[in-house]
Amino acid sequence: MLLKQVYLEHAKEPADIRISDGKFEKIGPDLAPLPGEEVEEGFAGKMVLPPFIESHVHLDTCLTAGRPRWNLSGTLFEGIQCWEEYKPFLTKQEVKERVGQAIRLQAGNGIQHVRTHVDINDPKLTALEAILELREEVRDYMDIQIVAFPQYGILSYPNGRELLEQALKMGADAAGAIPHFEFTREYSVESLNICFELAQKYGKLIDVHCDEIDDEASRGLETVATRAYETGMGDMVTASHTTAMHSYNNAYVIRLMRILKMSGMNFVANPCVNVHLGGRADTYPKRRSMTRVKELTAEGINVSFGSDDIFDPWNPLGNGKMRDQVFMGLYTGHMLGYEEIVNSYRFVTYNAARTLHLGDAYGIAEGKDADFVILDAGNWYDALNYDAAVLRSYRHGRLIASAQPARKEVLF
Repeated sequence: MLLKQVYLEHAKEPADIRISDGKFEKIGPDLAPLPGEEVEEGFAGKMVLPPFIESHVHLDTCLTAGRPRWNLSGTLFEGIQCWEEYKPFLTKQEVKERVGQAIRLQAGNGIQHVRTHVDINDPKLTALEAILELREEVRDYMDIQIVAFPQYGILSYPNGRELLEQALKMGADAAGAIPHFEFTREYSVESLNICFELAQKYGKLIDVHCDEIDDEASRGLETVATRAYETGMGDMVTASHTTAMHSYNNAYVIRLMRILKMSGMNFVANPCVNVHLGGRADTYPKRRSMTRVKELTAEGINVSFGSDDIFDPWNPLGNGKMRDQVFMGLYTGHMLGYEEIVNSYRFVTYNAARTLHLGDAYGIAEGKDADFVILDAGNWYDALNYDAAVLRSYRHGRLIASAQPARKEVLF
């Protein structure tokens, strides 16, 4: 296939893209069609990006909002309780059906890589088993990376360590932890030691739900960063949420930034859900409760964005669209300078690829897999501002999702 006159990222001039045998064969101006080659000219002037990446979502809980009840306080902790009340209804088939719907929603929005956190504080590991199976079933359409996530903690839940190790043995891609939810500061630190120990033992990545709270005394992040540095795991480690950082005093953050940079670790912010769940203990002023994305980025630290939840006990909305996370993140993080806007797609593309440790395979270049999306806009600024549709999503050169351009008519 020869795709004519499209714009690659910030390119000022359009280019043609030749795809052959599922690879980008040639990228350049005014490529001449080969004999018998399919030529696609209908997307001239549109923007092409590598596929979107979901850095942080809980697929096991998706599409369960209001079942068995709604989270009326809007807090993280009531959400956890609502999920616990839903767990008796879990079966492998029920999980696969719900998650299958969510995956198709994501695919329709141009997502081809997903990191999902799966609750393993369940002696039966029902959800984990279901999503492990689903991961294989959809491999041709989407890559699913699974984090073994101890929702109630590693040491504060019966057999938490054993369940984490079992999940890694079963095939989870990353070890998780939740230090701020452990019973004590001592448990918090030791849970992280266990997380790193098991990840190294089984050759896994690490993604920690870290300091997802407004308490400025919650300081698991310094331990995560230090372990990432001392073990040499570096960019194999991710700290998700880190919303307590929003409440840290600046003097502490200045000191903390040193080890954060030395560690080489990644951060994930979840703008919509962080803002929704955070600040619930405040009267006025109310905190935004999103980590310091602007400051971390300025220090050269990798930050990506995730959705966190899709219509579940922690988020009564959610549509699997990464554009919404970028839009909210820019507003919440005071990042609406022109350069910040035009480069913001990186939070859900290249930065996210670093978070998921995808390596050099990701991106649009000759010789790489032909994985890409076509947006209904000529540049990212307009795509973000006008919520442009993903018109096409291709994986290994094969069309996996499509949409028609939106049409509006104003009658005056």
